[in-house]
Amino acid sequence: MEIIIPEQDVINSICLYYAREKHVMPEDVEVELLFDDERGFEAEAHVNGAVTLYSVGNMTSALRIWVEEYLEMDPYATGIRIDLDDEQGIIAYVND
Repeated sequence: MEIIIPEQDVINSICLYYAREKHVMPEDVEVELLFDDERGFEAEAHVNGAVTLYSVGNMTSALRIWVEEYLEMDPYATGIRIDLDDEQGIIAYVND
């Protein structure tokens, strides 16, 4: 079974990940998703003027939290793939 995590939930997962890492409220975090042909997927998290750049590895870790807590699936028994969709933006696919 393949589940699509829409762009807004990818952003939400990174907000949650950052908030737990930096001990702030998830709603205080602003995230911008980025894609570059050379660097691939990245995310910028902004809180109180501070900017943290996350690589695809960090994004996958954030999505694992989302998969466990919101999809109620084993985050390590699933495959997670981040992709760029022309219509939906940056999304993630979860395969169990």
